[in-house]
Amino acid sequence: MDYLVTMTTRVPDGTPEQAVDDVRAREAAHSRDLAAQGHLLRLWRPPLRPGEWRTFGLFSAAGSGELEEVLASMPLRIWRTDEVTPLEPHVNDPEPRPAPGPPEFLTAFTLVIPEGTPDAVAQDTIAAEGVRARELAADGHLLRLWRLSRRGPGDPGALGLWRARDAAEMQAIVRSLPLDAWMTTDITPLSIHPSDPVLAPS
Repeated sequence: MDYLVTMTTRVPDGTPEQAVDDVRAREAAHSRDLAAQGHLLRLWRPPLRPGEWRTFGLFSAAGSGELEEVLASMPLRIWRTDEVTPLEPHVNDPEPRPAPGPPEFLTAFTLVIPEGTPDAVAQDTIAAEGVRARELAADGHLLRLWRLSRRGPGDPGALGLWRARDAAEMQAIVRSLPLDAWMTTDITPLSIHPSDPVLAPS
């Protein structure tokens, strides 16, 4: 099962810089081990405010218990809090393959079909969304798509990983989706993380 983990690190005041460098070096080495084991799939940096230290991680584990063991084994966990989002298979998820390169974007989709929409119209639009998703995957734009367990009205129902030249092209891609008129979409630009198993510099 896949999980998206938002990892927020807060180094205690007064921690010697050498100690921070040591933990970060051990974290990078352990991240390579977790990638080799198939647990760590991707790492990204979201936009950060000054002083923030935050990372998005895509992990694979047999269940929440194994995931916690994986996260607890990471050296930075001593200073870090983790927010875990379980990811479920999505019918339009393309076959996983290595991303061809940055820029990448994460999207959170919240779908609300308007009241009174005939079932046939809704089903036709959902089917057209599937066709468009396959086209975007073939073009190298749609990299992954997951379902999210809805926690309540207004919460995202799907998460997507995309590649586009820039934010403008990403916006255009979203607008091209047949369900766009019924969706609220949050787009997060992603930056390369130095320990990302796929895109980290060699």
